[in-house]
Amino acid sequence: MTTTQFDKIYHGLSPEVGKIRIAPSGMAWKAEEGSDMIALQAADMKWAQWIRVARNYQLRVGLKDRTRETFDGFVREDHDKLAQLLKQHFSVILETREVSFKGWNWGVTDFQGQDLAFLVSNKTAFELPLTNVANSNIAGRTEVSLEFATQNKKPVRNAPDEMVEIRFYVPGTQVKGQRGSDAGSEKSDNEEEGEEISAAQAFHDMVKEKAELGQVAGAIILSFDEVNVLTPRGRYDVDMYPDFLRLRGRTYDYKIMYASISKLFLLPKDDQHVLFILALNVPIRQGQTRYQYLVMQFNREEEITAELNMSEEEIAQYEKLKKHYEDPTFEVVSGVFRALSKKKIVGAGNFQSRDGHPSVKANLKAVQGDLFMLEKYIFFVSKQPTLVELADIHQVVFSRLGAGLGATAARTFDLKIVTKRGPEYTFTSINKEEYDHVNGYLQEKKVKTKNEMMEGELIMAADDDEDEEMQSVASSGEEVPKPRLGGDDDDSEEGPVPTDEDFQASDSDSGSPTESDSSDEGGQTASDASGDRDFMRGAKGKGKAKAASKKKAPAKKGKGGESDAEESDAEKPKKAAPKPKPKPKAKAKKGGDDDAMDVDQEERPKPKPKPKPKAKAKDDEEGPVKKKLKTTD
Repeated sequence: MTTTQFDKIYHGLSPEVGKIRIAPSGMAWKAEEGSDMIALQAADMKWAQWIRVARNYQLRVGLKDRTRETFDGFVREDHDKLAQLLKQHFSVILETREVSFKGWNWGVTDFQGQDLAFLVSNKTAFELPLTNVANSNIAGRTEVSLEFATQNKKPVRNAPDEMVEIRFYVPGTQVKGQRGSDAGSEKSDNEEEGEEISAAQAFHDMVKEKAELGQVAGAIILSFDEVNVLTPRGRYDVDMYPDFLRLRGRTYDYKIMYASISKLFLLPKDDQHVLFILALNVPIRQGQTRYQYLVMQFNREEEITAELNMSEEEIAQYEKLKKHYEDPTFEVVSGVFRALSKKKIVGAGNFQSRDGHPSVKANLKAVQGDLFMLEKYIFFVSKQPTLVELADIHQVVFSRLGAGLGATAARTFDLKIVTKRGPEYTFTSINKEEYDHVNGYLQEKKVKTKNEMMEGELIMAADDDEDEEMQSVASSGEEVPKPRLGGDDDDSEEGPVPTDEDFQASDSDSGSPTESDSSDEGGQTASDASGDRDFMRGAKGKGKAKAASKKKAPAKKGKGGESDAEESDAEKPKKAAPKPKPKPKAKAKKGGDDDAMDVDQEERPKPKPKPKPKAKAKDDEEGPVKKKLKTTD
């Protein structure tokens, strides 16, 4: 018996090269590396075609059961030899199919068995195997997107490129077929026979119907209706098959292989809801948006009764899978997913917030969500979930970037995660009371931490203490610290005149041995209405400052009406101290320079009916000259 062999031949879409042998009993192909092999009996072959493809020429063989097998890699010189062998051994004529090489991107689609053919001028431009279509979505009113399942389940460095998506522009409308109109009349009496639908919708429905014939190899094991899916948002029917699951929504239809599921999470959202999350290696898409996580939400109190469409022998092949369920819905769904996908479920862990929840509220950029502290991961669950492995964290930095922006920021802190691979994630607006819990969790997991919020905490704490002191002083009527500001500034403010040249003279004036200490201290306290310089000295420094201010108080009050006027002016920046820092700083700009403070304090007493402040204002004009003479002496 003679056997003819051809080398460097590929079977189907496989990237593995092999050899094919043809004999009177049939033909067989075997991979050069590995144990893959396929054999065709002579009685099963009905037709054969010769077609030009990307990998040289293809031999396409049709079988009895209306399936076909393809072999790529033949060269042009093999045509005559193959035609003779097929006719001699199998009594099959090798037909040649012409291919269009025009390169046009518009034509006619034709569903040929398990393939979708794109024809240009009645010649095949390309063919798409519908058995490999994973999803079909309407990207727009006139666009249909087909997504394909990858052939390589595990990524390989030298793996060839694969097409994962193709879009068809299908304009116009089309009349519903008889079956479609009958189905519509059963649902609603308003729908009439011959209703027009968009051609894109008709094409989409046909792809789903044809592709599902090859995809659904078995019956549905279990189906869950109207599952609330948060990401991508909507309600979907979840159909569980032996090798994959299907999400069927009103607009989108997804097919997800169990092999593409990397992780499963079952996390409590609050006291009433539970989240079941699927992490996918191959993201699902809606238009240009990709979703790597599938987030389902279930009610804790909702229960379901379900029975699997499987025999006892089939159920025995899976771990922890039962024939009958009568449990809460989230337990049934998670249990079936765990058994069919053969992946472990990641739970909440031991972390507890101040309210007893396994998560804390946080923001990532402008997205609000729940930050879960798990055993091996930090998982931010929101519209765009983010998963960070603890082993991949280089450092965690606690900070409060918005400490001076308002009272709300003082009650929160920021958490920045720096990963070893490079990306950084900054979670903001975390409640200040959660700091000890989060820090304790990270210390327990031996994660390197850095605290940059201590300085801000001291400043804000000092502001709060000083605010309470000022409020108590104002309520008791004792304005002890305020005369120090006004009284010390009297001498320092009398020197400068509202001109640039005289301002320089006041600088020299400030060097007076008798007035330097008080003027310097008064200028600094007046320029900073919030008194941060004194607050940073700590609790002991505050006590000394209070004692000193009380000692100076009698001397200030003895100066008469001018000191009283300045006390009333000094009250304004002091009352602004309970507010956040930026507001006192804005007022300090008016009173920070000596010239500006002189103008404000000279002009404000004038409209008052008291005669004494006016007389003092006149004396102040002559005051700088006398003072200059004293210093020159």
